[in-house]
Amino acid sequence: MDEAPDVEYLPDVYVGIRERYPDVAAALDALGRAGEAAGPLDEREQRLATLGIAIGALAKGAVRSNVRKALGVGCSPDAIRHAAVLAITTAGFPSAVAAMGWIDEVLAEEG
Repeated sequence: MDEAPDVEYLPDVYVGIRERYPDVAAALDALGRAGEAAGPLDEREQRLATLGIAIGALAKGAVRSNVRKALGVGCSPDAIRHAAVLAITTAGFPSAVAAMGWIDEVLAEEG
């Protein structure tokens, strides 16, 4: 996780929580860094794994954020979309379709 998230695309409520509770935000950032360092997955694998988790949770903001992060570490749009396709058998078709829509929105914005 970045210590200072790029607030250009973050929802106002998220930015507001980070500003109101800076110690909580710092702890969250530290936990994210610790999780990233805890295992053998490289950055690309980590981004695709967290994207899959966000898809399964139907977490629109997390899906959108993880698409941006995946692009930032070199994941292709096809690899990112593949994560949504893989979610069909575990999270269900409606979840995968919703995620594909969020993914395509971000890819169009970043395009």
